[in-house]
Amino acid sequence: MKRLIQLAAFFTAFCLLLPMHAHAEPLENTCPLTLTAPSALLMEAHTGTVIFEKNAQEARPAASITKLMTLLLTFERLADQTITLQDPVIVSANAARQTGSQAFLDASSTYTVEQLLKATVISSANDAAVALAEHLAGTEESFVRLMNEKAAQLQLENTHYVNSTGLPAQGQHTCARDVATIANALCAHPDYFKYSSVWMDTLTHPSGRVTDLTNTNRLVRFYEGCDGFKTGSTNEAKYCLCATAEKNGMRLIAIVLGVPNSQTRFDEARVMMDWGFSTYAREEICKTGDLTGLSLPVKLGRKEAVDVAIGKGLSLLLQTGDKAGITLHCTLPETLTAPVEKGQEVGQVHILLHGEVIAALPAVAAEAVPLPGMLDGITRLIDNWK
Repeated sequence: MKRLIQLAAFFTAFCLLLPMHAHAEPLENTCPLTLTAPSALLMEAHTGTVIFEKNAQEARPAASITKLMTLLLTFERLADQTITLQDPVIVSANAARQTGSQAFLDASSTYTVEQLLKATVISSANDAAVALAEHLAGTEESFVRLMNEKAAQLQLENTHYVNSTGLPAQGQHTCARDVATIANALCAHPDYFKYSSVWMDTLTHPSGRVTDLTNTNRLVRFYEGCDGFKTGSTNEAKYCLCATAEKNGMRLIAIVLGVPNSQTRFDEARVMMDWGFSTYAREEICKTGDLTGLSLPVKLGRKEAVDVAIGKGLSLLLQTGDKAGITLHCTLPETLTAPVEKGQEVGQVHILLHGEVIAALPAVAAEAVPLPGMLDGITRLIDNWK
């Protein structure tokens, strides 16, 4: 019963376009796996449904996973055409001297946004991330303000940014829930996956020098369907991973934060996604315009009845095999009175799982039924008189 209530709550929030994944209870009451990660979460991306979590709202450093927000803002600016992939970017001395993971950019040299984006996504280059930040906002400090404004817009309650890279900084933290929200928002920009799914590439510098780029996310190569997101590691954050994979029409996002060695984060994310793909499926329950098989009598109309259709499609995250327990029940009036517009709401379609209502959709007229023309009206009067 609790799962039915959770599904109903999820659907209500989904229909209202609320950021429900930030607060909704996970489908699983407890973490079903034995994980060493102090913080972890598994989400289905299309619906934003949290499947299970472990200490997912615990604020902690996440190292280069911070760059997910840097990338989200960059792809948003590309989408609204504030910037383009071919924009020239002169790399500042500040960007070029970044430590940690680097693309070894030349200070005062000009790169394109696409080159910097590729280096940031594939090899988690700190110098490229700062160069992007400075291009978008003038200074990294100004860009960090944009990052925190976006965090507030996404209702990330346990996230605060101090830099654009994830390099250690006092006061910079996030949590698994917030990382999932950012990653899910990034999924809305499919061009991101053109870069994140690449295992190895190169960056040719203006001088002709070439830097090899290798994806820090090993699952891109070694886990079927994995095509994106970020690793992160510092002494403070330990080893972190946000990974995503898509199989059979369902995209999962697995987050592992704070494990003591690099391989463990990949192993535990793999186990999480394996479990998710074997236990749950995103099922299409109905499509917009599907006929219900029912019709309603129409008074005073050009036609005597109108077919009833479903006014809004619905996909749900269900445990494997649960779709067989889905039934539909329509609540309709006895009759309608013309004129009836196509798509006019005429009742409700209730979605039931094992007899319990978990969602309600509008029932609509499948076609228009106008008032009769003069000749039709006279003919009908004569027929009724007989």
